[in-house]
Amino acid sequence: MSTFTPKNILITGAAGFIASHVANRLIRNYPDYKIVVLDKLDYCSNLKNLLPSKSLPNFKFVKGDIASADLVNYLLITENIDTIMHFAAQTHVDNSFGNSFEFTKNNIYGTHVLLEACKVTGQIKRFIHVSTDEVYGETDEDAVVGNHEASQLLPTNPYSATKAGAEMLVMAYGRSYGLPVITTRGNNVYGPNQFPEKLIPKFILLAMRGQTLPIHGDGSNVRSYLYCEDVAEAFETVLHKGEVGHVYNIGTKKERRVIDVARDICNLFNMDPDKNIKFVDNRPFNDQRYFLDDEKLKNIGWSERTTWEEGLKKTMEWYTSNPDWWGDVSGALLPHPRMLMMPGGVERHQSFVEEKSDKSELAENSNQTKMLVPPSKNSPSPQKPVFKFLIYGKTGWIGGLLGKLCEKQGISYEYGKGRLQDRSQLLADIIAVKPTHVFNAAGVTGRPNVDWCESHKTETIRTNVAGTLTLADVCREHGLLMINFATGCIFEYDAAHPEGSGIGFKEEDKPNFTGSFYSKTKAMVEDLVSEYDNVCTLRVRMPISSDLNNPRNFITKISRYNKVVNIPNSMTILDELLPFSIEMAKRNLRGIWNFTNPGVVSHNEILEMYKKYIDPEFKWSNFTLEEQAKVIVAPRSNNELDASKLKNEFPEMLSIKESLIKNVFEPNRKTPVV
Repeated sequence: MSTFTPKNILITGAAGFIASHVANRLIRNYPDYKIVVLDKLDYCSNLKNLLPSKSLPNFKFVKGDIASADLVNYLLITENIDTIMHFAAQTHVDNSFGNSFEFTKNNIYGTHVLLEACKVTGQIKRFIHVSTDEVYGETDEDAVVGNHEASQLLPTNPYSATKAGAEMLVMAYGRSYGLPVITTRGNNVYGPNQFPEKLIPKFILLAMRGQTLPIHGDGSNVRSYLYCEDVAEAFETVLHKGEVGHVYNIGTKKERRVIDVARDICNLFNMDPDKNIKFVDNRPFNDQRYFLDDEKLKNIGWSERTTWEEGLKKTMEWYTSNPDWWGDVSGALLPHPRMLMMPGGVERHQSFVEEKSDKSELAENSNQTKMLVPPSKNSPSPQKPVFKFLIYGKTGWIGGLLGKLCEKQGISYEYGKGRLQDRSQLLADIIAVKPTHVFNAAGVTGRPNVDWCESHKTETIRTNVAGTLTLADVCREHGLLMINFATGCIFEYDAAHPEGSGIGFKEEDKPNFTGSFYSKTKAMVEDLVSEYDNVCTLRVRMPISSDLNNPRNFITKISRYNKVVNIPNSMTILDELLPFSIEMAKRNLRGIWNFTNPGVVSHNEILEMYKKYIDPEFKWSNFTLEEQAKVIVAPRSNNELDASKLKNEFPEMLSIKESLIKNVFEPNRKTPVV
């Protein structure tokens, strides 16, 4: 068996979990190898993972993206790279269901850039491509022999599909251009330094906080787990003894159900599994089992060393000793995390300062290590991700409230200066502000009400349709998530959703109300903007706040009318729900959301509360829809929206009547408490 000896190795993604263990091992064990790490420092990367190597002379760190062809070519040539170990990828399956295009960009396009650079420079002697066991798809539950390296690839989720696609490119470049490629497909890996969106570190951190452990589905899914140091040794073996053109499974035959993993972690923390495990909604598709045949790798000298019990104990001890390694990870500990990936994301790592150098992050001398290292514990550098919001709608009610919320939460923000329909002005705003997220609270609702839109149709289209679409498109071009405040006034009670039935319209239902031109434009733009994967649309209805002097407040409006209709409707309590919109941006949520409190409340019920809490002498009278039609230009929408999707995301959300009392009427009470 021939042995390969590299000289200058480029390891992509080595500020992440697995690759950092591989990089640290090679740097430590082979001082004659020069190791260059290329990492863009995405949310699941952390330069602290490379601290064991920072002072060693054969290590260099470069911050950059594998999708940058110029940078990759420059590094291969200037560092005289002869070996690439390609780990960089988006890997979290949950994220891939909601942001699949980003997986294609990173996992397929990024790999393609590397391969093309290898072809152009013609100096690479080994290209080790790191793939996953998930490319094989689901293994039969009763299979006694695992998938071998020649098994068919049958990926079942967007993540594994992009990894399979990247493998096809690697194989093609090997056959077409003679690149010396090797591919690995590995089981699940666990251990120190892993970002806690993954099962084991998530469960450990939740257990440390005394919180319940959420399990997708019924917990019967089976996985195989390898300890990180064993996996690092496997890559060391493949690097030196792997044959060009071959695929190697890195696996174990020791399988565990997810429910068993949760119970083992509960036992480590002396927690009762029956009381501290909860079952939550499953993924859109969740493979039941992955099982690998690992004999081929064993035949070239590798074997698993760490038992499950030993590895889990080591991992638990590391996390309990380093609870703040990742800073604020509350978003990752949710049952279905959507972390801050671009587009719309921010780098999830601490601020770093360069040690003993004020030069750029791209080190120049191979004999002198240049690395960004964490500041000392006494440094005032922030631990939480840094957000900056660009808000449109400064003069509007919701836009103004968003600015106040940002100030209260210490979030940096600026109001957009450009008009939504002017693309060049929006581009200027984004270049000047450099936001992490964009909020669109601008739009035409009419003054004093939507009747205005009936006689100003072109102006309404210009802002509500053209403007919103232009902003969404510009944001997508710049990898930005846009939180779009829309309306739920695009539905009306019908036979399938009768008044008083408690059956609300869901996010996927098609609008059925076209009574007003305002609602027509909002329904139209909602349908069009849903084609953008970077937009989170929030359907607001009859907004209410604790500011009872604001003329836009639904309570203020109806308390000033001589007569009102009396129809139950879904409504939005801004004091409670607007902070949710900021949290939704942080969680990188997308798609359409009914942005109302659960349940309905009628006009009379609100005015009864007004009389009870504000003015005991208040009086009003009702009229019918037919009578109302005589004094308004355009009909009004009346409906109930199903808020269960939002409630699942924010279980603490109050029902509409509870929220009215707690957030609106109690703070404004003028009558004595009985």
